[in-house]
Amino acid sequence: MLVKDCMKRHPILISPNMPASEAQQIMFENRIRHLPVVGEGKRLEGLITRQKLAMNPADLGSLNVWEITRLLSNLKVKDIMIKRDQVITITREKTIERAAKVMTENKIGCLPIVEEDQKTIIGILTETDLLLAFQAILGLPSPGVRVTMRMPDKTGEFNKLSTVLAQNGWGVMGIGSFPSPRHPGFYDVVIKIPRLTVEDVREVLSQVDGQEIVDIREGF
Repeated sequence: MLVKDCMKRHPILISPNMPASEAQQIMFENRIRHLPVVGEGKRLEGLITRQKLAMNPADLGSLNVWEITRLLSNLKVKDIMIKRDQVITITREKTIERAAKVMTENKIGCLPIVEEDQKTIIGILTETDLLLAFQAILGLPSPGVRVTMRMPDKTGEFNKLSTVLAQNGWGVMGIGSFPSPRHPGFYDVVIKIPRLTVEDVREVLSQVDGQEIVDIREGF
């Protein structure tokens, strides 16, 4: 799955001259945490996050209520936004695992998606979008039996499993694999099989030579 497959297209964009209070209202009304800031031609100029809209109490301690009101009413998006040269972006042809790595390494909650020119914004990818993509990869939206098979990290092991699935005419709506926790040299493969019962799947897959079922359940 690529970034273009799960990004939000046509995100809400705001101007750097918009009052910060208006940007905050847009976030609240649309239940979002990030707003790309753009200039002419949707050129990315910065990013507003919910955190950037939070006022530091230390900055307000010496002001009276009228001074605070005036400060907030005069505050523009450009005064508090993350500037363009500090905004981490990605292009739509990158993989979602690459996007996830960029976000976790930089401890950020979103990635504006830009054209290859690295300037024009065409979408946004958030933590929520990545979680939805992860669910789709493992077949969460559809009913079925979710089974985790533990297999040695050896050539031909996955072929054993896929051969059994094919021989029984079973389809797979979701699949994922990862190194087995606390079991070096093994991999856990998660598959979602539709239109079967737990008993059906257990009976067949428990016979796969050299592999074991470590978890099996209906749905998720």
